[in-house]
This record gives sequence, C-alpha cells and structure tokens, in this order.
Amino acid sequence: MVKYDIELHIRCNEMNIIDLLSNLVSYKTVNDPLRNIRPGIDIAKYIQDILSDWGIESQIIESNGYYSVYGSIGSGKPYIMLLAHFDTVPVDPSKWDYDPFKLTIVGNKAYGRGALDDKSNVAALMLVLKDLVKRDLKVKILFAFTGDEEIGGANGARVIAEKLYKENMLPKYLINGDGYGMRIINRRRKAFRIELKVPVQKAICNGILRTKIFKAYYPLKQYAHAAYFHPGTDIHPLITTSVFIRENNVYVVSLEGKFLKSNVIPDQVILKYVEPGTGGTKIEYDKSLTQLLKALYPVSRLTFPTDKPSEYGITITPNVYELNNYIHKIHLDLRAMVNDKSIIENELSKLLHEILPDSKYNVITGTGSYMYTDKKSIIIQAFKSTLTRYGYEPEISEGAGATDSRYFTTYGVESVDFGPLGGNIHGDNEYVEIKSLQILPNIYLNTIEFLIQDHV
Repeated sequence: MVKYDIELHIRCNEMNIIDLLSNLVSYKTVNDPLRNIRPGIDIAKYIQDILSDWGIESQIIESNGYYSVYGSIGSGKPYIMLLAHFDTVPVDPSKWDYDPFKLTIVGNKAYGRGALDDKSNVAALMLVLKDLVKRDLKVKILFAFTGDEEIGGANGARVIAEKLYKENMLPKYLINGDGYGMRIINRRRKAFRIELKVPVQKAICNGILRTKIFKAYYPLKQYAHAAYFHPGTDIHPLITTSVFIRENNVYVVSLEGKFLKSNVIPDQVILKYVEPGTGGTKIEYDKSLTQLLKALYPVSRLTFPTDKPSEYGITITPNVYELNNYIHKIHLDLRAMVNDKSIIENELSKLLHEILPDSKYNVITGTGSYMYTDKKSIIIQAFKSTLTRYGYEPEISEGAGATDSRYFTTYGVESVDFGPLGGNIHGDNEYVEIKSLQILPNIYLNTIEFLIQDHV
C-alpha cells in the first residue's frame, strides 16, 4: 500500500467556486441536434481566458462546429488527464421554478441547467489546475473541457483521445469529472441509439375519436435521463402508450409530445386514437403508426448476451417521435455492457421480423467502449483514501449513463468518473449541493497528490 501522509489543505480560496459556477451556468450551452442548437465558442473562450489569467496555456480545438479547451501543465510524460464537459441537455423553462441559466441558491442547493451535469466539475477542475500550475510538477497533467458530451462526444473527447493516441501521449489515468453523488464510478454501459421507421399508411374505420395523455412518473427520484430509467419502478409515457394500444386494440390517429432528445424521457405524450365500434363515425387513422407504437413495448424488453455484468442490465427507452416526409420515426436509447452493435442488430432483426416486418431500423453508436476499471487500480485506491480522510464512506459503483471516459478506456487508460452531490440530472430544477461543491476541488487535488506520490 502506498504511504499517503499529506496534510489536508483548504485550497482555491482566492476564487469562489460558486461565482465561477454561476458564470459558467449563465452561458447557454444546450446541445439539441433535433433543433440544430449547439454551444457557441463563447464559453470555450471564457474558460481559456480564465486559465490564461492563472498562467495556464491552452488551445481551443474545433471539430465540426464543436469546441473543446485543451492543454497541459507540468513536465515529463503524460500521467494524469482531467476531463469535464460544459455542454448541457435541452431545457423547458416552463417546467422550472427558477431561471435555468441563472444560478439560484436556495439553502444548500444551487439550481441551474448544468449545475450538476457538468459545470460544477468544470469549475472544480479549473480551480485544481490553478493550484497545480504553481507547483514544480514532475509529471505532465493533461486537461480538456469539451462541448459535445451530451450528444456522444464524437467531436470532443473522441477527437482529443485520438490525437493523444496518434502522438503517443495518452495518460495512464483519467479523472473524468462527470460523475455524481461523491461516488467512485468505475463502470458504465455503452450507449447506442436505435432509429425505427415505418411509412405513413392511412386507413378508415368506424369509431369514436378520443384523446388520452400519458405522463412520465418517477415514484422514487426524478430522472429524465434515459440511462437512469428503472423498468418496473418508473413509468415511461411512450411505453405506457404502447401497452394501452396493445391491450385496448385502438387505432392511432396522431401522437404529440415535448420530445427533447434521444436520451431524455419526454414528460408526457398526447395520443389521439379511434375506439372502434359500429356506433361511431368514419375516421381516418394511421395503420403503420399504430403498429409502430404497439411494437415499442416488446422492443423495450429486447435481450441479448453482454460482455460484462451490469447493475442496471439492459435498458431500452423510446424517447423521440417525429414525422418527416411521410415517415414515422422513433428514436430509442439503448444501454448495455457490450461493444459490438451486431449483437444488438441480430436480436432486433429477429424481433422486428415477427412484430413489425414493414419497418426499417438503424443501430447507431460512436467509437469508444463501455467503461470498466478494476477495483484494484491505484486511481481507485487514491479516491478511496481521499474520501475516507474527508469523512465520506468510499462507494465504488456503476454509473447509469455513458460518458466521455469510453474514448480513453478503449485505449487502456484506467478511468474513474466522479462528481458532487446533487439531483435532477437532465431534469427540471437540476441542482448541486453547495457543501459538496465547495469541497470538490480539494478532493480532486488530494487524489492527484496520491497518484503523483505513487508515481514518484
């Protein structure tokens, strides 16, 4: 066991982390591909300017209109990398009690879009760099703040990981500030997106036109993020819609809802349908949309072999519906401990052949792998030691959502995701707990000190 006898310092006092987080939240950095909305370069320039004021050089890397801030401090070979993202998921301000782009403090909670995911970690790691740059580091510490994690990281973390791989500059360890709950996250499933399509097919039947609203419901904790959906406990509006159609043999006229993103569960959907019967009038409905929605329940229960066990198993949630050019399309979010999408395609093809033979599908994923770091890794020991010294019981667990760590773990980089206490990730009234936020930079610093001491 490495000796670890470092006095706990309260550092980074010169710049208030609340003020820094407040500035970051004020930048509207929503990623919403369905509406062609993405973060601008302004927040990247802000981060770069602040780091420059602290004597830290960095560069802005652009890829397909997305921006990342990248740099390094120290000397020697790369040993540790610090990573966090500044983009956020879309927001519906009407659902919030506060302005989502103005950090609002109520008691021990600071509310704002990105307050927990993930601008709290951006602020904390910036302050960590401010402290470390003053030291005579014998190792090189890389850092990156990216702007596209919420849509897969293909133009942020992936670009940087590939750059480091080509330059033989990959670090041994990655501290990815994209966790939550003061937990040591060493495992995460890989994320896939399924596009399921059928052409419009109108028909006429006798019946009564009716409307029904299905709402999302989380009896234990609100998580609009698809990765946190718990089948059997939470209620998904589109899956409920599917069961309703199947059980009642109704015909669908239309479907509406506030569809935000393929990995964000819609708050509600509005189903217009025909209740067939001889006493009604002639009503036009959509035969193929009816079959598509009926198929969502069995598709959400699809199973296939995986590489590693997962606490969350396989989750498949249908989160976006759109109608374009006479084509109905459903976007489904899939999470599993598997890298090979052909395994998914094989089972999905067999299922659709039986229940939706006229459909077309596409399974989409980016590069990178699921995340899996052995519990014996030094980086995990470093976090355990630090958390114990700050009075936290170390908890090593699996994270539900995918993160940018996957672009580094595919090259063998030992990674941990970590972050503060808070709630409502991807949901309304997202918040970070202030006491947790204030201690976060010091936890990162002490963990890095442990790793450096082990290296030396």
